[in-house]
Amino acid sequence: MCFGAFAQDENTYRFTSAEIEAIFLQQNLQLIAERMNISLADAEIVQAKLWKNPTLEISDVNLWSTKSQRDGESFPPLFGSFGRNTQFSVELSQLIQTANKRGKLVARERVSKEIAIQEFEVVLQGLKLELRKSISEISYLQNYLVVLDKQEEAINKLVESYKRQVQKGNIAKAELFRLQSSLLEVENESNETKVDLNEQIKTLKALLSIDPLVNIKIVGKQSRLVEPDALSLPVLLLQTIDHKADVKLSRLQTKLADKSLAYEKSQRAPDVTVSANYDRFGGIWKDFIGFGVSIDLPVFNRNQGGIKAARITQTQSQYLERQQINEAQHEVVEAYNNYLQAYNFHDKVCANDFITELDDMLEAYSKNLLNRNISMLEYIDFVESYQSTKQTVLEAQKNMQIQFEELQYRIGKDLNLAL
Repeated sequence: MCFGAFAQDENTYRFTSAEIEAIFLQQNLQLIAERMNISLADAEIVQAKLWKNPTLEISDVNLWSTKSQRDGESFPPLFGSFGRNTQFSVELSQLIQTANKRGKLVARERVSKEIAIQEFEVVLQGLKLELRKSISEISYLQNYLVVLDKQEEAINKLVESYKRQVQKGNIAKAELFRLQSSLLEVENESNETKVDLNEQIKTLKALLSIDPLVNIKIVGKQSRLVEPDALSLPVLLLQTIDHKADVKLSRLQTKLADKSLAYEKSQRAPDVTVSANYDRFGGIWKDFIGFGVSIDLPVFNRNQGGIKAARITQTQSQYLERQQINEAQHEVVEAYNNYLQAYNFHDKVCANDFITELDDMLEAYSKNLLNRNISMLEYIDFVESYQSTKQTVLEAQKNMQIQFEELQYRIGKDLNLAL
């Protein structure tokens, strides 16, 4: 795919989350392959609509004649000199299905197509959740690296200043070593975060089916979240039945079982075969044309086993449908409660005024350390608190986003503010 429409810098492409989803829907190879099952189902419908082929049978042909046969009554040729003294019969037969078997089979295959569509939706919803979680993780890791870079920059400046002071004999080396140790800890955390980021980007690029040599950076904000108070849990439970692909698939399996039972019942009615035949010199007439009808007598086999199996499958699918609905609704309740908890915790974290002052405080602490207004222990303690607090804020944002995506996945549709 050409990425020319998106912001780029050499081999790094910057995408918003909406742009990533657009590429995913267009290029994900698993979705492309799964969508082909719908075309396969269309082909099965076409095949089910076709009539059985007629049967042509040529029999009773004498490929040669004996002298005694030639001395007797001579048969004239069919055309030219071909077919002299040759007897044969030709029969054309056609199977005619009764009890609307073909129509019932077509109806069953149409349900199979609906199942193929819902199986595609199951894959789509699952991959979309994985994609959105990956976007949230990458955004979190990118933002956390910014925090670590700022922290690393601040400590680096202090280290360089302390080195000059140590050379002048104004500061003990132990304080410089303590700063350098703190810097190493931040650099190690940064390296581990980059490893996690590389793993998430690998997952994202695989989902997008793009060149592995391309670098990706996510820009912009993710989609706006719906406040839990704006959601009605009973309404969400009803929407799950209508929109969750797993639930719709289980309902279609029940529908397919109903169609299969109807088809198996139609198999009790015997089919009819009509035929027309031509016989040359096979009887008392030179050219005999006759018609016939054949039908199976349903004495022993009335498809009892097939009907019984279809009834069992029908009952089984009804239980499985109810079980799927039950599980799906319990999952929605769990996802809603998790989202509510994550949303409230995020609000609580962001409600603290000191969160917005952390960056200024880092700069102030660095200046105070240089001016000997605070001790090294106080500075290191603050730096650790700074990193931990920033990480907590970013994790709260990430977890809230992921729990919201989980809730949307469990319902089977994207939520919006109109709810």
